[in-house]
Amino acid sequence: MITALYAAILAIWICWLVINVVKNRIRNQVAHGDGGVDALVLARSAHSNATETIPIALILLFALEFNGGPIWLLNIFGLTLILGRFIHAKGILSDTLKYRKLGMQITLFDILLLALANLVFLPFDKLFNF
Repeated sequence: MITALYAAILAIWICWLVINVVKNRIRNQVAHGDGGVDALVLARSAHSNATETIPIALILLFALEFNGGPIWLLNIFGLTLILGRFIHAKGILSDTLKYRKLGMQITLFDILLLALANLVFLPFDKLFNF
């Protein structure tokens, strides 16, 4: 239930990033690739990076929710993920390395902590119960 909220928000975010790519393609009449157009290079980079990091984070968030992680922790991870993705995209689209770096650090930290939290909340007693 909690993961669904963050998945929905991030799906809308990815759609916005796709629309940004499409607008840049139309504006610059580029059908494939980036055509060497800087704005399109940046738009594609923002979109591709989001689609590379968001799915694993949501899978980990769902696993943590499924394994009984506390609601407050799930919300912290979800909000942090959204924050990291928004900052990262802002950094890419404005070609500002500072924000791009910060957004990626937040995202990777979130994913790493989600992985560790899953290990903590994993019901090991049920894993190897033959």
